Amino acid sequence: MAHRDAAALDDPVGESLRGHHRHLARRIGQAAGYLPEVTTFSTVTAAGPAGWADLRRLLGRGELADLFSLPATPPPDWDPVFTLDGLQMIHPADSHDRHADADPEIVELGADDVPDMLRLVARTQPGPFWARTRELGTYLGIRENGALVATAGERLHPPGWTEISAVCTAPEARGRGHAARLVRALVAHITSRNERPFLHVAETNSGAIALYERLGFVVRKQVTFRGFRTPDSDAGP
Repeated sequence: MAHRDAAALDDPVGESLRGHHRHLARRIGQAAGYLPEVTTFSTVTAAGPAGWADLRRLLGRGELADLFSLPATPPPDWDPVFTLDGLQMIHPADSHDRHADADPEIVELGADDVPDMLRLVARTQPGPFWARTRELGTYLGIRENGALVATAGERLHPPGWTEISAVCTAPEARGRGHAARLVRALVAHITSRNERPFLHVAETNSGAIALYERLGFVVRKQVTFRGFRTPDSDAGP
């Protein structure tokens, strides 16, 4: 039985980088982050002067420190870039999800599909997605007349859990249930590994929240996503 302690979801970036995604991590001292072009998320294991100094060295000067939902606040010379209130939602992962019927129109996306994935993400803006983001887990898609019109995939992977992310549908293909189909397929895929699905959504995205609730997700807690710019100098704590 996979470990499914919900406490792992309090630091999903750090837990992923220490575990399932350690092969995609870069580290200096008390700081860790994903490799460039995988995702921008980073974290500190100890939110003191040494930890922030390590993260500044890891990322470089004047670079984005995407702290995801880390509640610790960096030093005052780190300029705020964005703040976004959101919800962390979890799925009960009932056994019937593990045996969901296969959807013949859903395909697994590979390296050759990345250009199409990047074009779709650029049009729909579901959140951060880069050239190597696909390496975080399984990504699924739906094509119509050869064109990729909907995707969803796996992102953060703390022990016993897998995050569903990058859920998006091209404007011309909306209203056909593609997002629901892809999320259901990912729930089945994740639960087949004896793990539980979770996801994050902007608190203002009422349509997505309603969709996820229909699919069985429930709110675990409120979160705040924050990004900062590292100081453009070598001075620091």
